[in-house]
Amino acid sequence: MIVQILQIIAAIATILTGLVSLFKPESVTGFTGLRPEGGRGITEIRAVLGGFFIALGAAPLFLNSPVAYAMLGIAYLGIALVRGISMFVDKSVTQSNVISLVVEIIFGVILVIPV
Repeated sequence: MIVQILQIIAAIATILTGLVSLFKPESVTGFTGLRPEGGRGITEIRAVLGGFFIALGAAPLFLNSPVAYAMLGIAYLGIALVRGISMFVDKSVTQSNVISLVVEIIFGVILVIPV
């Protein structure tokens, strides 16, 4: 029961991240390092960090399937793996990257736990 609640919270947090990126794309600059330059840059942030994250978070809630939650968890763990490697390769061990990595690992693990 607690794991299910945590999985729902992770999915909702994913949606909220997407909503912030969709409606306030300029607000992600400080945390992600991405700069929405011109219409193309703003559209990319809205589409990928907005629309994609909203869809990723909404799918498990809509489908109400353990496999959908696991898929979201695998996505988070994949992001964490690439981020962790990239932080060292690109020499970008920053506070925001470390926070993102920790959240991705926590969400990923919670979401792949079978219920």
